[in-house]
Amino acid sequence: MTALIRLAALGLSLPTVPTPVANYVPGKRLGDLLYLSGQGPRDDSGGYHQGKVGAEVSADQAYQHARLAGLALLAVAHSLYADLDKLEVVKIFGMVNATPEFGQHPQVINGCSDLFVEVLGERGRHARSAVGMGSLPGNMTVEVEAIFRILD
Repeated sequence: MTALIRLAALGLSLPTVPTPVANYVPGKRLGDLLYLSGQGPRDDSGGYHQGKVGAEVSADQAYQHARLAGLALLAVAHSLYADLDKLEVVKIFGMVNATPEFGQHPQVINGCSDLFVEVLGERGRHARSAVGMGSLPGNMTVEVEAIFRILD
């Protein structure tokens, strides 16, 4: 089963890659690597899911937001290299906009990690960091960046 068919089976589709709001690109290819800029969880209106995890946003809600960030990363990867079935995730860096007391950062970023494995299988397994931040741009709940490798 292909990655796009797996996405459809999950009831998901790739979102439109948003235009950067500053002086950067959504991703860059260097040889067989794709370096993807951080993506946040967009809502249906195109804005970001916002708030502090551990205060007004629960860990379960933030897990779903990390899934949305992962879906956005897959869209960027697909825009740089059309065949998702020839991509593997090397590393992700997940940031959680959390209260100082919050300690479930790995469980939140599992939303992105789980999505990658569901869609890409073993090629979705990766190294990763999951950290808490005092704030994120636009007060978004999570932001995730990634490195993918092209398997030609």
